[in-house]
Amino acid sequence: MLDFTLCNELLAGEGKSLGEQAHIAAKLGYCGLELDPATLGAAPHALTDARIAQIRGEIAAEGVRVTGLHWLLSSYADVSITDPAGQARARDILMGMVDLCAGLGGTVLVHGSPKQRLRPEGLDDAALLSQLAEFFAPIAAAAERRGVTYCIEPLSRVEDRTLNTVGQGVDLVCAIGSPAFRTMIDISAAGQTEAPVADLIRHWVPGGMIGHIHANDTNRGAPGMGDDPFPQIVAALVETGWNRPIGVEPFRTLIDASVTAATGIATLKACERAAA
Repeated sequence: MLDFTLCNELLAGEGKSLGEQAHIAAKLGYCGLELDPATLGAAPHALTDARIAQIRGEIAAEGVRVTGLHWLLSSYADVSITDPAGQARARDILMGMVDLCAGLGGTVLVHGSPKQRLRPEGLDDAALLSQLAEFFAPIAAAAERRGVTYCIEPLSRVEDRTLNTVGQGVDLVCAIGSPAFRTMIDISAAGQTEAPVADLIRHWVPGGMIGHIHANDTNRGAPGMGDDPFPQIVAALVETGWNRPIGVEPFRTLIDASVTAATGIATLKACERAAA
């Protein structure tokens, strides 16, 4: 049986507290919240242990858990993983995010953040891969020590030109060589960029290189808000034995954030029943 976790930024954007977000997620059947660190304050990588414990407790009190983090650098406009001028601070922040995720009880970090990973002009693929591997190696080591999985997210070419396909993500995983560093499949981005997403799942999931799945439509809504073939996508996840929480990550609402979250999980569960 598949588990689903809810990315929290739309609920947070409506002014709902963490407790309210967790209550909504639990009521709809989600197993937890996948947090955007920017919703936790101005410097989430530097939260105190006491504040981290408080956040974890507020969410657990509603019967769900923190499953992980995403949008890791969205609130840090001055950093970059590809510009040497911003790399040192970016690495320090991401080390803090690894600790934050572990402290909250999460198991996965998803690194998208397109504005902080713009590809430098004139940098060829081999040089880019080498630079990214050098940047992420100590972060992967920190993730391994803390027992979490750090995932580099392939994004659509509309968002950035640094890493766009699952294969490119796998190349980086192989270059780093840590069991705590993986890539992932964002259904919206993959649907815009590559072959049918169900085929990507069947090709890549069995090999163990995929650490996370984001479920969203190519129109940026929740599953069920567009035309993506979620019956086939969910069937592929069931067939390949996917056993980790799937993050429902819509970027726009249908009526409001709660209805959007309800639409997403209802669609995915209906597809799972059909696959069974």
